[in-house]
Amino acid sequence: MVKRKKSYIKKINQLDTLSVHAGVKTDPLTGAVMTPIYATSTYAHDRPGEHKGYEYSRSQNPTREVLENSIAELESGYKAFAFASGVAAQTAVLDLLKPGDHVIAFDDLYGGTFRLFNEIKSKSSNIEFTFVDLNTNFSKEIKKNTKMIWIETPTNPLLKITDLKRIARIARKNKLITVCDNTFATPYNQRPLEHGIDIVNHSTTKYINGHSDVIGGALVIGKNKKLEKKLALIQNSTGAVPSPFDCFLTLRGIKTLAIRMKKHNENGIKVARFLRSHKKALNVTYPGLPNHKQKDIALKQMNGFGGMITFIYDGNMSEISKFMRKLRIFTIAESLGGVESLIESPSLMTHAYLHDKSFNQVPKKLVRLSVGIEDSDDLIEDLNQAFK
Repeated sequence: MVKRKKSYIKKINQLDTLSVHAGVKTDPLTGAVMTPIYATSTYAHDRPGEHKGYEYSRSQNPTREVLENSIAELESGYKAFAFASGVAAQTAVLDLLKPGDHVIAFDDLYGGTFRLFNEIKSKSSNIEFTFVDLNTNFSKEIKKNTKMIWIETPTNPLLKITDLKRIARIARKNKLITVCDNTFATPYNQRPLEHGIDIVNHSTTKYINGHSDVIGGALVIGKNKKLEKKLALIQNSTGAVPSPFDCFLTLRGIKTLAIRMKKHNENGIKVARFLRSHKKALNVTYPGLPNHKQKDIALKQMNGFGGMITFIYDGNMSEISKFMRKLRIFTIAESLGGVESLIESPSLMTHAYLHDKSFNQVPKKLVRLSVGIEDSDDLIEDLNQAFK
């Protein structure tokens, strides 16, 4: 098995160093500095039932194992599980529950998460979901069958922030599992396990990989043997694992996570300040702005605020479309967290599923930016010329 460099990693405090070295060890067979792509489905046994720690690549793969070790260490976790997508990872979490269980979830979530909850798990698994603003006194929503609290912070797309320590405290008191989707923040800007959260979820497609060329997901937990055993069983039994090549690409992306996030953070605040000054951009929302409703919470639990910004366009939908089509650097596309800057209309794209839902909060004229690592002046000029 590929061993983690525990004694060395314990000495690393800086995410700049950790993103380069976390979970990675030179290949024991060849000395390769970069983790090889182990493109094999099965492994030879010395004799029946005796192998070298690997049996079948759905169960174990050396490339995937290194990726899991890397993400676990980045999140200050004990164990990580890699999946073929972010929602595949979320599905695995919900498979911890049984029919009739109840989940309290944030009322602002990624559209695909809402769809998974409402169209799949509530119908096929008879799991009950209640959507609430977790910044209110939601304890009254806890019932006898409540088993889990589901968090995003910042949320997608309204960028709400919630106090992780507060949620963890309420959950412990009521013996509930807490899950935090940390995709927007990344372990560079926020580490929920350090605030008492039980499970961290990532769409590694986004900032973790950072290059818009891989679909992937991950779960990270602290030292909890019972939870580790259950998630390992689910991962192996359902088989929604990433390919060795996708693991390799994600590992390559992690090497530059720290330096990319510094630029995302720097560009994010500059673009957000520009938007606040423009008459066509209303209700600009960014956790790093002084007018953000949960700015104090963000300052307490985050090390930076990332590259996600939303605003209300002052105009009709036709004008929004024209504005977006005039952009030269920003690309109209779903997803986020890549080195390139993207722009989208959540109501028409990532959150279109929510159109006719009673809990839909996404304003029709909301615009979401994923600010990349290009020159900030170029990005601001691109937005300015498109506004005109």
